[in-house]
Amino acid sequence: MENIEMNRKAVKILQLWDPFNLGSEAYDTEAADVVADLQGIDHPTELAKRIQVVYEHSFEQWIPIEKCVQIAYKLIAVKFESNCIV
Repeated sequence: MENIEMNRKAVKILQLWDPFNLGSEAYDTEAADVVADLQGIDHPTELAKRIQVVYEHSFEQWIPIEKCVQIAYKLIAVKFESNCIV
């Protein structure tokens, strides 16, 4: 899987997540920020903390870290899938 395809899948996951029930199109900026962070982060907890900060900064609402960890695991799985060479 190419990096572009990985990014698309990661953005789709974040859009479907919709943590504030605002609709999938409400998170374009946040999704872009998180996907950029995903490039350099391999640990779900570290990524979850970044997700929490990004969304809190934009929406001034706090997301429990447990929910961020759940989405972080999905994003890390997409990243590792894209790096797998068969």
